[in-house]
Amino acid sequence: MATDFDAKIFKSAKGKFLNYRIHLPEKLDPKKEYPFVLFFHGAGERGSDNKKQLIHGVKDLLAYSKRKNVPSIIVAPQCLAGEQWVNTPWGDLSHKMPIEPSDSMQLTIELLRESIKTLPVDKRRIYVTGLSMGGFGTWDILQRMPNIFAAAIPVCGGGDTEMANAIKTIPLWVFHGGSDNAVKTKRSQDMVAALRKVGGKVKYTEYRGVGHNSWDRTYRNENALAWLFHQSKGEQSDQLGEK
Repeated sequence: MATDFDAKIFKSAKGKFLNYRIHLPEKLDPKKEYPFVLFFHGAGERGSDNKKQLIHGVKDLLAYSKRKNVPSIIVAPQCLAGEQWVNTPWGDLSHKMPIEPSDSMQLTIELLRESIKTLPVDKRRIYVTGLSMGGFGTWDILQRMPNIFAAAIPVCGGGDTEMANAIKTIPLWVFHGGSDNAVKTKRSQDMVAALRKVGGKVKYTEYRGVGHNSWDRTYRNENALAWLFHQSKGEQSDQLGEK
């Protein structure tokens, strides 16, 4: 698996470092543009080994892109141990988006901007997804950069409901386990309700009786991945994944 993803280190202008893994299409044509997927791992995959962030979700995204012949750029940063994508307690029933992003999120934002500038990225097809702590990260970066993303899949995370209006035009498919006690199901339910209230393009799947691990089922969901990769700015469609 790791051989499909090159290990890299991003260094910011301030001298801070972020480990990340990147998958580039095998036959990269610099004259073409490719879909770009940013993946945020969960709390258990934090560290400095630049490996653990590949455990969940990423392999399924890559397998789908290969199976469906949709060559893509996939980037998976790794949050350091003890840090978070979003500086907020995961067990809380709500939170306000911090004015400043966490250190790991700020580095990821800078990495994303550099990737868009230096890689053959299709700017109409930039996606973000993440699970648990990374679900929070997904909501957070959407709220901070609403004009960048064509679609997103937040899994068992939570965002700032007061920011719903800022992201209402982004197609979202939200997933959560109905019996999740680590990140309360209410966190996704509240975001979905807030988005629907302002006319947001949001779909919601709640797995009845499922606890915190709602990611395995989600990232193996062919309809969900087809929906994600089908989205394009200016051509957003909800025709996939309705079944």
